[in-house]
Amino acid sequence: MPVGTESPAKPIEERLQVGRWSVEPALNRLSAAGETVKLEPKAMAVLVYLAIRPGQLVSREELLSTVWSGAVVGDDSLTQVVIKLRKALGDAPEDAAYIQTISKGGYRLVAPVVRLAKNSSASVRPDPEYLHAEHRVQWIAGVAVVALLLLAAAVWWNRDERATGVPPSQAPTASIEAARMAQPTIAVRPFESLGNDPQTVLLARGITEDLLTDLSKVSGLSVVGFAPMGGRGGGRVQSDALPIRYLVSGTVQRAGEHLRLHAHLTDAQTGKQLWSERFDRRLSGLFAIQNELVSKLLHMLPAKVSEAELRRVAQRHTRNLDAYEHFQRGQSALLIRQKAGNETARDMFRLAVTLDPAFARAYAGLALTYAADYRNGWTGDGAAALDRAFEIARTAHEISPDIPETYWVLAYVHAQRRQHEQALQYLETAVRLYPSFADGYALMGSVNTFVGRPAYTVPLLRTAMRLNPESGYLYFLVLGRAYLFLGDLEQARINLEQALSRNPEYLETHIYMAVADLVAGNKESANWQAEEIRALQPGFSGRRWLETYPMTDVTQKTKLAQALDELGL
Repeated sequence: MPVGTESPAKPIEERLQVGRWSVEPALNRLSAAGETVKLEPKAMAVLVYLAIRPGQLVSREELLSTVWSGAVVGDDSLTQVVIKLRKALGDAPEDAAYIQTISKGGYRLVAPVVRLAKNSSASVRPDPEYLHAEHRVQWIAGVAVVALLLLAAAVWWNRDERATGVPPSQAPTASIEAARMAQPTIAVRPFESLGNDPQTVLLARGITEDLLTDLSKVSGLSVVGFAPMGGRGGGRVQSDALPIRYLVSGTVQRAGEHLRLHAHLTDAQTGKQLWSERFDRRLSGLFAIQNELVSKLLHMLPAKVSEAELRRVAQRHTRNLDAYEHFQRGQSALLIRQKAGNETARDMFRLAVTLDPAFARAYAGLALTYAADYRNGWTGDGAAALDRAFEIARTAHEISPDIPETYWVLAYVHAQRRQHEQALQYLETAVRLYPSFADGYALMGSVNTFVGRPAYTVPLLRTAMRLNPESGYLYFLVLGRAYLFLGDLEQARINLEQALSRNPEYLETHIYMAVADLVAGNKESANWQAEEIRALQPGFSGRRWLETYPMTDVTQKTKLAQALDELGL
């Protein structure tokens, strides 16, 4: 499974002429002879990447690692994007005039490419001062009608929001957040895999995730994730992130059954390296290396760690290396959020718990696959799948009630069962025990929107994003969804576009983008999103989708149903 590690191509602002099409990357739009076609962000990114290399063969691996930089996606993601791109361009693979497929090689753009000046746009906004008087009146009247329609839509969408909105300052985790802000902050940069071996990439990711989890258990420390070098953000945290005092980084190299891990601790304010150590041992010693790494870091950091806390941190999630590898593969497959990936993840998690029946995190992952079956209609008996998810989630928590993932999965399953108060209780316990648990804040925000409190969601998601600056598409979806129900269409769209750029195949993001476009009066874009929804899920029914949707706020759910009806969904 390809994993993006290279920097994405620098986006270009100017328009391009590709064959007969005028390409506007900033607007994700193609136009030719009065025809306009809108592209999803990933399709535009692939087109631009090929267009700045006209006639050159670009491998599938290069496109995946560049356009999907920092994301784990299946090979099918690129295939689907190329299919959509050809459809938009009016191209045919058997007689390509634009994108040529090279067997076992990749793709090549064969159409002529010309870069256009920024001011050469053929589509210019009408200026009333230079229009004929009669046309000017018509144009102004048209603008007025559109403005009135937008105002009416906004009034309709925001109706009753005052009754459900709660000032962000009253968010339930304010005291936890304030206490965390006062603690020294340590950032963990994703450990770099030396070489392109997929197993080493998974191993490096697992070491990073485990280190974040272990350090998050320590009182007196605030722990955040860190954007990878060369990835989105260029290795810097967001501007509203906590000030970083210490930075942990490292490299991982695997040679057969041998493992080399090099870790560094740096003072982020002065750039001075405080500690560095190389571990060079057999792969079977991975868990001993991890325990030793955490112990040495804690001795260097200004945190008061009790003996009980040290014992708790030293407790590894599994001692079985094969179980650990299957778990990491399951996690990667689960991220794809498609039926095939879900089935692969389930197989991996089952193998992990077979090898280690006390592996709580693998049970938690297994529970999520059954919850996904229920939520996405991937099984004929959704109720049974949800019951199975709940049973396995409880097993995970009973095995290890002291790791945040087991709280999270129980909360998630409770939310799918529409038992939102129980979900919030588990999440509040999790972030109280582990104040740096980003996913806990994010899911808490999601649940608050489901019950009609989107104003709570915004500060919770901002906290989650500060803790995990390289946050995935789900964080942006949850934030965009909250802004939509708060009536802030601009912020909603910004965040939903970020979610789509990270995962263009996630159905729910397209649904909310379609609704946002419809509320904003952009019916053309809304209809385009509706087509994307039908392409992703043929025979999609909004009413069936809402039947398993965990939202319980009647006002919000009614608005969603009305919007989906208007879009013919």
